[in-house]
Amino acid sequence: MTSPSKTPLLDRVRDPADLRRLKPEQLRQFADELRTETIDAVSVTGGHLGAGLGVVELTVALHYVFDTPDDRLIWDVGHQCYPHKILTGRRDRIRTLRMGGGLSGFTKRSESEYDPFGAGHSSTSISAGLGMAVARELQGRRSNVVAVIGDGAMSAGMAYEAMNNAGSMNTRLVVILNDNDMSIAPPVGAMSAYLSRLISSKPYLSLRHLAKDIAEQLPRPLRTAARRAEEYARGLVTGGTLFEELGFYYVGPIDGHNLDHLLPVLQNVRDAEEDKPVLIHVVTKKGKGYSFAEASDDKLHAVAKFDVVTGAQAKPKSNVPTYTRVFADALSKEAEVDQRIVAVTAAMPSGTGLDLFAKRFPDRCFDVGIAEQHAVTFAAGMASEGYKPFCAIYSTFLQRAYDQVVHDVVIQKLPVRFALDRAGLVGADGATHAGSFDIAYLGCLPGIVLMAAADEVELTHMVATQAAIDDRPSALRYPRGEGVGLDLPERGQVLEIGKGRIVQEGTTVALLSYGTRLSECRKAAQELAVRGFSTTVADARFAKPLDEELVGRLAREHAVLITIEEGSVGGFGSFVLHHLAGAGLLDRGLKIRSMVLPDILQDHDTPAKQYELAGLTARHIVETALGALGTDIAASGVRA
Repeated sequence: MTSPSKTPLLDRVRDPADLRRLKPEQLRQFADELRTETIDAVSVTGGHLGAGLGVVELTVALHYVFDTPDDRLIWDVGHQCYPHKILTGRRDRIRTLRMGGGLSGFTKRSESEYDPFGAGHSSTSISAGLGMAVARELQGRRSNVVAVIGDGAMSAGMAYEAMNNAGSMNTRLVVILNDNDMSIAPPVGAMSAYLSRLISSKPYLSLRHLAKDIAEQLPRPLRTAARRAEEYARGLVTGGTLFEELGFYYVGPIDGHNLDHLLPVLQNVRDAEEDKPVLIHVVTKKGKGYSFAEASDDKLHAVAKFDVVTGAQAKPKSNVPTYTRVFADALSKEAEVDQRIVAVTAAMPSGTGLDLFAKRFPDRCFDVGIAEQHAVTFAAGMASEGYKPFCAIYSTFLQRAYDQVVHDVVIQKLPVRFALDRAGLVGADGATHAGSFDIAYLGCLPGIVLMAAADEVELTHMVATQAAIDDRPSALRYPRGEGVGLDLPERGQVLEIGKGRIVQEGTTVALLSYGTRLSECRKAAQELAVRGFSTTVADARFAKPLDEELVGRLAREHAVLITIEEGSVGGFGSFVLHHLAGAGLLDRGLKIRSMVLPDILQDHDTPAKQYELAGLTARHIVETALGALGTDIAASGVRA
């Protein structure tokens, strides 16, 4: 005898059309089953947990009320979308989240028609939604566009730029503000829910429209006074004055876990005839319905595989610290002896290790929210006053602040120190989070110092080196994950700017590494030695200024020179080629190869498989060297 399913309603729903066949009184049970399925799936795959659990009821209500996918539903930030994926025909693949060939951890246009806009970074939904709404109007359609923005995404200036534009255009657009940390609104209850239903209802909107028509007939002073009185009265009971000033009709706050509150408000907004942007302020609890996630919304924001009963995560135990931890410890040691050192992060204190720094130096660590542009210029302002700001931002997120890096830091030669975590390929988060481009987009900027750590000891030295650079900006890149297991010094040593190092001397092949592929270069050198080829291994340390003396020596003394980096074309290898061409060192028959990330956007997978696909392993380095030497690779028996 088979046991009854734990999710009988969810089992009947393959897509939102099936959901809309349920009765409203069944939705509470359905939401509970959807939450159970989300918890169970993430326990198997790992991934973002807390944010998705917080929007289960909201997800159900939105798909129940709106006619998705004809009505566009945009999630921002994308890691709220796991319940949405289960509900939109992807339940049978939900346990492949973030795995090679499986579902993305974010919304992805190529994955489903229910994902109208991809979102890995944050704060893009209102801009994209407004663009969709305007396109809809140009096409003469009357569908809805709904943007769900939350989990800190409203702290970015782009969201307000979009709202300002939307308010001035009077375009029909629905924005759901998912307020999941209680930072904007006090706790909400029955009175708040009643007021929200009232002010979103058709009678109220009709009455308000009538009052507006009457007021238009009054003399200007009375007309202005009437409008201000109405706005003031609604502001007293609901809040939302800021959003009203931006041109949005504000509804809320309402309890985002109470379907009896959510459904009528969403239905009222859906059926409204007035073409005006609306913001619905929904208050939710991150991690709702799973006690461990509710109690630890930061630690269970993103999780490894875990035990559903105990909440314990299956993180592999290792005595080797992560690069992030090494950076945090090294920075703390520098800060102990230099009171001018401060740290800046853009809503990623734990991701960048600055939560550890903040525990030791709470008055010298600044989390500015999801606002990378502001973070960079804020750091520039501190640097202009003689402080030593370390701006710790993921490589991929610094792309959002490129103009500020150029205009506010580089042009003014301010010594802001960029610490670029997650450099190179990052595994399960995929293309949106890969740190592929920073070498190229920073390397073209005059006067900046660029460093890449080959291991955790080098990272410690480079943090000390950055602290000592007082006359220009600098950037240090390092990857996600653990170091190679070296013993760390008590404190880093200041490196000579623009000088690399020889790790192993040879005569025929030169491998010049920039970053943590150095360990693969060492393996490749051992393999080449077995085949009779003497190999030099060098660690460039700096991409800018380039160690021209080292590069020239390698070019003159070897038959083959190969550069290896965890970045896109246009980076370190390009700088080396540019120098060699200008110095006339390519004219002597040197065979040079540049190994970079391929010119593709790599999907999520394990880092090992990603680098295998990218062709940046020891095996690929050996094949490249033998190919340049003209050796028949098949005959030489290169080991896989």
